[in-house]
Amino acid sequence: MPQFWMEDFAPQMVWLVISFIALYLLMARVALPRVANVLETRHGRIADDLDQAAQLKAQAETVISEYEAALVKARTEAQATIAQAGIEAAGVAEKRNAEVANVLATEAAAAADRIATAKNDALAEMRGVAAELAKAAAERLIGAEVPQSDVDAAVDGAMTNSGGGS
Repeated sequence: MPQFWMEDFAPQMVWLVISFIALYLLMARVALPRVANVLETRHGRIADDLDQAAQLKAQAETVISEYEAALVKARTEAQATIAQAGIEAAGVAEKRNAEVANVLATEAAAAADRIATAKNDALAEMRGVAAELAKAAAERLIGAEVPQSDVDAAVDGAMTNSGGGS
């Protein structure tokens, strides 16, 4: 192998140093500045992306806080609307109950009047039947005709004593 021959060792070392210096200068002057530019560009782009992400995060937080505030406001308004509707419904129900109570009171009074009229009619009819029955019974027992005034007085007395006249 020619690299290991001692007579060629010194020129090989010279050319190694010359090649090393040439490659070093080529790398230092051409390749490394380009790599540095790429790294700076990438670093700048990453910094811009981070700044933009921070701005978007701040905007998102602002939007979220506005949304939450709007949600709280909407809930408050909904609760107020529900409360108002409840109050209105209670008022309508109370008014309706008052109307129904008035109608029922009117109907109850009319029914009481009809009952009183029917009771008076029944008592008058019962008085007439009782008078006829008492007259017929008295005439049969004594075998003579009894005056109507005596029968009416006896029936009135019996109805008053039994509490049927009230």
